[in-house]
Amino acid sequence: MKPLHWNVVVDAPLPKALTYLIPESLAEDERLISGQSVMVPLGKRQVNGILISQTTAPITDEFKIKEISGFHENRPRLLPHQIEWLNWLSNYYYYPIGQVFELSFAPLEKQTKERKSNRTPVIKTSIAIKAPEHSLEQKKVIAAISSHSSFSTHLIFGVTGSGKTEIYISLLEKVIAQGKQAIVLVPEISLTPQLIDRFSARLGDHIAAIHSHLTPREKTNQWWRMQSGEKQILIGARSALFCPLKNLGIIVIDEEHESSFKQDEKLRYHARDAAVMLGKFSNCPVVLGSATPSLESWNNVLNKRYILHELKERVENRAMPIVEIIDLKLERDQEKQAGTKADRPFWMSERMQFVLNETFDKKKQSAIFLNRRGVAQSVVCPACGATPECPNCAVSLTLHGKNHLLCHYCDYREELTKRCKECPDGEPRPLGIGTELIEKDIQKLFPSSRVLRMDRDEINTREELEEAISSIEFGDVDFVVGTQMIAKGLDFPRLTTVAIVMADVAFNLPDFRASERSFQLLTQVSGRSGRHLTEGAGKVLVQTYNPDHPSIQFASQHDFLNFSVHELEFRKALNYPPFGRLAVLRIQGMDLESTQHECERIKIMVTRLRDSSPTYKEIEILGPAPAPLQKIRNKYRFQMLIKGLDSQKLSGFCRHFMNSYKPSTPRLSVGLDIDAIHLL
Repeated sequence: MKPLHWNVVVDAPLPKALTYLIPESLAEDERLISGQSVMVPLGKRQVNGILISQTTAPITDEFKIKEISGFHENRPRLLPHQIEWLNWLSNYYYYPIGQVFELSFAPLEKQTKERKSNRTPVIKTSIAIKAPEHSLEQKKVIAAISSHSSFSTHLIFGVTGSGKTEIYISLLEKVIAQGKQAIVLVPEISLTPQLIDRFSARLGDHIAAIHSHLTPREKTNQWWRMQSGEKQILIGARSALFCPLKNLGIIVIDEEHESSFKQDEKLRYHARDAAVMLGKFSNCPVVLGSATPSLESWNNVLNKRYILHELKERVENRAMPIVEIIDLKLERDQEKQAGTKADRPFWMSERMQFVLNETFDKKKQSAIFLNRRGVAQSVVCPACGATPECPNCAVSLTLHGKNHLLCHYCDYREELTKRCKECPDGEPRPLGIGTELIEKDIQKLFPSSRVLRMDRDEINTREELEEAISSIEFGDVDFVVGTQMIAKGLDFPRLTTVAIVMADVAFNLPDFRASERSFQLLTQVSGRSGRHLTEGAGKVLVQTYNPDHPSIQFASQHDFLNFSVHELEFRKALNYPPFGRLAVLRIQGMDLESTQHECERIKIMVTRLRDSSPTYKEIEILGPAPAPLQKIRNKYRFQMLIKGLDSQKLSGFCRHFMNSYKPSTPRLSVGLDIDAIHLL
């Protein structure tokens, strides 16, 4: 028998498969099939690999072709549609193919015995409860999506509180009845015990979950429960997409607009787009849901690539919240004319104070939202203007507590001194505001109230998050103060008032998506209000210095349709997504001068590549320019924007450059981000 040679993708930073020889002892083994995991020698070590396809022996006298060491006993075989999908990910996002394949497996070896644990269970044991009565809108959407058994992409566009989750659950029940499995992706920030409990209360003991609050052992156990077919529904953050399921019946992506679905390091994939492609290769429906769809998904609806399903009313015809816009400029001018100083915190308007008082008196809950942690976003010396900065990052330090200065990017810390380090006379003072300060001010204003702060400083573990959510649900909290952690996905029966302290925070970021993100955040935060009121409506107060900003005006009217028309006009004029495609080359180095020099070298290279072929003539190159956050963790950061109208040409252009590029010094690195979302 002729020697068997196989293409094998290995867990190493290599762009393509390597050729290995099958030893005679394994030549008749029935496991010798595409998708099987093996162990192979690479250099002086053993690494994981996947058999891809048989090949002819390469013609070479330079080296001896190595033999595979054996089969990986504890890994399931990857099926053809999974291999196709992983190949697509590697090719489209330009990431080493073997390292993409490695993401399909559990972080640890399979455990032979279940060990007892004192940790909170990943999913509480529950018996399925009966479904509530569906509205006519819900019934219509469920029937329409259920009529599709093969690949199709659906967008459920429903106002906050319209019952999208109930639709997902009904679709999942049908998948379970068919003996198939499903993946439900939610943003990490929304993946709370509340959501998992809601699914398990309806679907019973069919749920597994994978997310960042689990230990590697917990993730491994959950992965195997899906892989073995013990569980049918996998709920998770973006990485759950990689669990290789044999009989996938549907993929659901909730809050599909969320930017956290885009990974910012290593394999820079977008889970929503990757999920659509997985649905295509698996030939199953993909369902996206949002009250504020991404403009990319909305444009796919307009171009008939996605099927639209609308939910225009909240469940049980509950009223949408009433949004009041409070003009802080007007408030300031009125106080100046009156010549009196208000007896309330500087960040709180008179109207907000009145409504919070009223809500507290009625024994209802208020949520106070600000997308900034800490006591103040910076500290400044009034004498010389100096601001303490992080020595590793080009950002000012944030004040926490009374005298702790912290960098939110590299975790550098130092103590706030009473005297300025830059001048002999100054005494540094807090400038601005953060959630920690708001919490203290609310406690002073309402001494008998129960205040809970929810941000990444206060809540770090799954247990802390569960405890916080339970205390709000059971009415043990009067005021919830928080960042994005309280903005999305949560459903609290007693919450009737939402106060947005400073709506302007995200408007002026140097990012073409700033208006879209602001609209989405305002709408999502507002949507927490009055979800369970059977009479009257919840209240949302939006404090701003820019009351006429389109994001605020459209969000206050719950008007996504006109916002999308307004924003798409701006995007089309500049060929920004969704009309054009965008990639970013990120250049990083330890030394400023050499990094700048490398940027100019790269600019010459990509310009020559663009001009060398008619295929690339429409490619537009912007930059290089310093990133808005120019220095992070002692690395200087520059970026170059590559724009094109055709995704395949853009991807091909970037791949062509990256394959030929070699940095001039090892201390420099260049990363490629296809379909970039974060430009800071």
